[in-house]
Amino acid sequence: MDVGPSARGVRPRVAVIGAGVIGLGIGWRLARAGCPVTVFDRGAAGRGASWAAGGMLCGGVETEPGEEALWPLAALSQRLWPDFRDSVEADSGLAVGYRDEGTLVIALTRDDLAQLRFTHAFQTKLGIALTWLSGPEVRAREPFLSAGTVGGVLCRGDHQVDNRSLVGALKSALERVGGTLREHCPVTGVSCAGGRVTGVHYGDDQAFHPAEVVVLAAGAWSDQIPGLPDEVRPPVRPIRGQLLVLGPARASGPGASPPLLNHVVWAPRAYLIPRGDGRLLIGATTEERGFDERPTAGGVYGLLDGAWRALPGVEELPLLEVVVGFRPGSPDDAPIFGPTAMEGLIMATGHHRNGILLAPVTVEAIARAVLGEAGDGELAEVVRPFHAGRFSALRATTQRPHP
Repeated sequence: MDVGPSARGVRPRVAVIGAGVIGLGIGWRLARAGCPVTVFDRGAAGRGASWAAGGMLCGGVETEPGEEALWPLAALSQRLWPDFRDSVEADSGLAVGYRDEGTLVIALTRDDLAQLRFTHAFQTKLGIALTWLSGPEVRAREPFLSAGTVGGVLCRGDHQVDNRSLVGALKSALERVGGTLREHCPVTGVSCAGGRVTGVHYGDDQAFHPAEVVVLAAGAWSDQIPGLPDEVRPPVRPIRGQLLVLGPARASGPGASPPLLNHVVWAPRAYLIPRGDGRLLIGATTEERGFDERPTAGGVYGLLDGAWRALPGVEELPLLEVVVGFRPGSPDDAPIFGPTAMEGLIMATGHHRNGILLAPVTVEAIARAVLGEAGDGELAEVVRPFHAGRFSALRATTQRPHP
């Protein structure tokens, strides 16, 4: 589909709405290709869901029954991640905290073990490479885990990245390759004429920014952007998540405590993510609470209790942060990609819990759509089920209120 002058050899002017990892990544990739790009955000860049994420690249162990179509997309994105990392680090001069020790999923009871065997069998049938471990084998890799650990699975292909470092690197990379970032600058309207976008209005004075292509990457706020016709307004909603950040027992240097974990660990009631600087992240709740930013006692308690049952040593760690974020959920909990019925308007939203994992494949798919290079091949094939028009019937029967 021709979404702008790129099909005629002229790079289109692009406005990206949303400066999370997805929006920053798309802006950086298009600016690198020679497009005049401006990325807008209602707040500070990357301070939404990207800031509250765990940074897990766990397409393997996260794949559940009903998500079979999502696995090829996640698998491709995992394969793209090393090159994506290298390019971002080269353009920004900043490290993104990529770690490749793998991910452990553990069982603490017989019931957990039965569930793990079921999930292991399902994921193995999809071709996901997993190693089954006995309880002692799990604790040989992670000796501080609970002595009651009865089994586990290791997925060596599931890695992690420091999401906050990634935000900083993408912001730097975008600006260093010539893109423009406008923070604390909300888009107040998408302008359309003759069946196509013409640009966006922004800021308190309703200034106009002309663009042949508008990429909607505003996460959980994507359905609230004024000016979108109902037939292309994405059906996304906020799914709240609470995440805890714990510090090391002692500061780095002589006498510092060894890290409690080296792998990302999925326990029955929480996941635990070790960072290179000694922090330990515990996440995350999944709540349908709208945009309520207040952390709850129940959420914090549940995460701490789940983490303590798996890793008793967490009780000695200082609690540094309680972070609340809003994942963009779609009706089928899968991303919404690509061109829409409005010429020039492209979606990159609805990633739910997989925004960081799917960043490379999203960035490449959207860039190719903008540049007129979508074509055939593996990328086009794995993206196809998540096209922006698949909710047309839903929109026809349900119109959500918007500003």
